[in-house]
Amino acid sequence: MDHRSGELGIITRGSLLEGMEMKLNPNRSVEDIKAGKFVVIEGEKHLFFSMITDVRLEVTNPQILTHPPSRENTLLRQVLSGTSTYATVILRPMLALERVENSHLINPTPQPVKTIPTHFALVYEADEEDVSRIFGREALDRKYFNIGKPLDMDTPVCLNLDRFVERSNGIFGKTGTGKTFLTRLVLSGLIKNEKAVNIIFDTHNEYGWGAMKETGGNRQDFVKGLKQIFGNRVAIFTLDPDSSRRRKVQADHEVLIGYDQIAVEDVIPLQDELSLHPTAMEAAYSIWARYKNDWLDTLLERGEEDIQALADELRTHPESLAALYRKLRRFRAFKFLIPKTSEDIIQKIMEYIDKGIHIVLEFGKESSMLCYLLVANIITRRIHELYVKRTEEYLATQNPANRPKQLVITIEEAHKFLNPRASKQTIFGTIARELRKYYVSLLVVDQRPSGIDDEILSQIGTKIIALLDDEKDIQAVLTGVSNPTGLRSVLASLDSKQQALILGHAVPMPIVIRSRDYDEQFYKDMGFLTEKEREEKVAADIEALFG
Repeated sequence: MDHRSGELGIITRGSLLEGMEMKLNPNRSVEDIKAGKFVVIEGEKHLFFSMITDVRLEVTNPQILTHPPSRENTLLRQVLSGTSTYATVILRPMLALERVENSHLINPTPQPVKTIPTHFALVYEADEEDVSRIFGREALDRKYFNIGKPLDMDTPVCLNLDRFVERSNGIFGKTGTGKTFLTRLVLSGLIKNEKAVNIIFDTHNEYGWGAMKETGGNRQDFVKGLKQIFGNRVAIFTLDPDSSRRRKVQADHEVLIGYDQIAVEDVIPLQDELSLHPTAMEAAYSIWARYKNDWLDTLLERGEEDIQALADELRTHPESLAALYRKLRRFRAFKFLIPKTSEDIIQKIMEYIDKGIHIVLEFGKESSMLCYLLVANIITRRIHELYVKRTEEYLATQNPANRPKQLVITIEEAHKFLNPRASKQTIFGTIARELRKYYVSLLVVDQRPSGIDDEILSQIGTKIIALLDDEKDIQAVLTGVSNPTGLRSVLASLDSKQQALILGHAVPMPIVIRSRDYDEQFYKDMGFLTEKEREEKVAADIEALFG
């Protein structure tokens, strides 16, 4: 058997379905036991890697509760503690590692739990070796990326990035719980370890350049954006160059979109945002049938008095066409939308993707939900079309040179794209269901997972979940998770900052972490060099070359 320290208690009862019950060691304070803590049950033939999901106070004789000892009667309290009064802890075994008497592992790969430990099996705090055995180590393989540490431990928990990019993923949590910082951590891992090219639709200008911490607005509360950390490996595209200049952001490219690049399919998902009736969308298809890519320019260049003539020409209902005209006229307020443009922004984005350069698309002051939905739909739909073609060419030739680069598209306010109605109409619902079939996956960031279609949520491979306090959101985010009961209490007990439950495809078992700090040490770990460090490195390289 292992000679472990940190004994927490012994197993007294339990079942495979409901989890195990541990009697807490009398020398341990129940106030030190936290939901979500990572522990190990030492069975006769297995090590069971488990999570604490609940804590209860128990008594051997109910009479004690009728006449509880007073606060001043410390002696009686001490006499009762651990014998007549005690604490039980509910554990959920997640993985099992088979072993023999002398502790040599028979199967070094943890397996799903299919049995339970014996009565009076000892329970210990997990140690560094346990964490690295289950979650891997950055030093061993580039597929591992340190995302944080388990509760009350000082050892890294790693995401398996190879598995992470195999499916679409989600980062959830109510407003103010640090979803943006968790997203930055994950994106940094993908960039540093070169596991995928990223397109980030950055509605609040928080990913590309410096942004404020959620804790305040002092200068020391600013953090670096991905462009500042990774330099020319990240490009900033902007819809609002004036905003970029005011914020002293060095944008790499200004985005202009022509009316002829907007399809009816890009407008359909905006029905709720624009309050468009289905008959108005039928009118849009009527214009497209006649004018093809010039359909939107044809509509918006007309004066309101010309709508009747256009309706007569198309033989469509004038009131439906007038309603469509009034709603889409809002597009004229977007400075990045122009009737014609000589540059195809999608081809420009693909040039960057082909070079392995990650793109942050900043919206500047164009941050309305209508603008965000429209631009994200236009760009993602066309990129997906190109990826489908490239994948088909790769499958036909089987030439590794033709294999598309894995692409991860990050969207915020995901429930606007993936609610039950929109998910069947938008390209994002298609991508989420395809499971990387065409080398494209999503990273969805949202504070309202209950607004996302259940079918889409069940396809989310890895979920990183910060605090959620709405019961519908908690229920939604655990869609597709086996035996979710214990995890519900864990979610409800998370701190409002820097804590998250990670579960799904990229981790072997669910675990609660304190997220890694996004600070100067993190920048350094990602390869960031200060101006002085860059100069010293250049001097050292010159010395090594010519000295």
